[in-house]
Amino acid sequence: MSTTRGQVPRDELLRHWQAMIGAGEAVPGSGLAATADALRGSPWPEDLRGTPLIIDTDIGGDGDDALAVAAAARCAPELQLVLTGDESNGDRARFARHLLDLMGRHDVATVAGISLGGTPYFVVEHLIPETVSRQPADVVAAVRRVLDSTDGPVRWVGMAPLSNLAHVLAAVPDAAARLRVTQMGGALRYRNPETAEHNVRLDVPAAHQVLAAVAAGLLPTPEFVASEVTFTPSIEVTADSALYTWMSSEGAPAWAGLLADHLDAWFSRFYPGSMQHDALTLSAALDLPFVDSEPTRIAMDGIGRTTVSDTGTVLRWSITAEYDPFMRWLTQTLAGAPAAVPATGGNG
Repeated sequence: MSTTRGQVPRDELLRHWQAMIGAGEAVPGSGLAATADALRGSPWPEDLRGTPLIIDTDIGGDGDDALAVAAAARCAPELQLVLTGDESNGDRARFARHLLDLMGRHDVATVAGISLGGTPYFVVEHLIPETVSRQPADVVAAVRRVLDSTDGPVRWVGMAPLSNLAHVLAAVPDAAARLRVTQMGGALRYRNPETAEHNVRLDVPAAHQVLAAVAAGLLPTPEFVASEVTFTPSIEVTADSALYTWMSSEGAPAWAGLLADHLDAWFSRFYPGSMQHDALTLSAALDLPFVDSEPTRIAMDGIGRTTVSDTGTVLRWSITAEYDPFMRWLTQTLAGAPAAVPATGGNG
């Protein structure tokens, strides 16, 4: 059954779903009754709107992470915590703190997460003011604080290797049932068939730990927004893009200028474009109607390559995406009026 995010209001869809079940119950033994049984077997998806949001990001490399964090800061008042993965001497977290402070999101905590050794994918050293202090490094304590802020579920948006998530699942086993994970990563048709997708490849044991938690029924079925859906020029920002032109314009806010400078560093040191893998993943976590996913049994080999397998773990796996509407949403989110955010003290 495909998990499709459409434009029909959620409450109206729920009424139709309930009506179909009721109609089937009225005619036992019919085809409609069989449809009702199938609907009952697939519980109505949770409404996660407004629930706390955690972002796990390797911000400071490809600029898509920073644009995704900025988009969340603009449109999600419920954003509470930004963790950094594949850390680079704590500077990813310092850059995230600087960006959030420029955006007025002093209420969002930033925590330096797990380092995986020296990374070449860090290009913003020159963009972090010396006045930005080192950020806390206790990932587990920070996640516990978010969990303690609510009795319900917490959304986790993975834009980095799965190291921090695996660490949390091991250190706080009771957290697993409350986390609703949307992860950028994995690939069924990766452009280099000899290796795994980037976020999985950088910490394969962590990815295996997360899938094991899903298979054991500890972690509710996560959604993976995979490379074959995100790797497309349809969502690429370049120096010729309208969004980049706005960010680099004289009248743009300071945080937008920082994003433009970040992209410039990426363009000069790696590639002349930045595909918005992570912002697309964020949109799925926000239940926006751009990514379509369906339950798929996924197996992962010893080096992290993912394939469809009858013996694999059931994940919600991205199938298609609506790229043009997504890019319009991203542009409007960054360049338009922000959502109201809490007025609280600083974390930097």
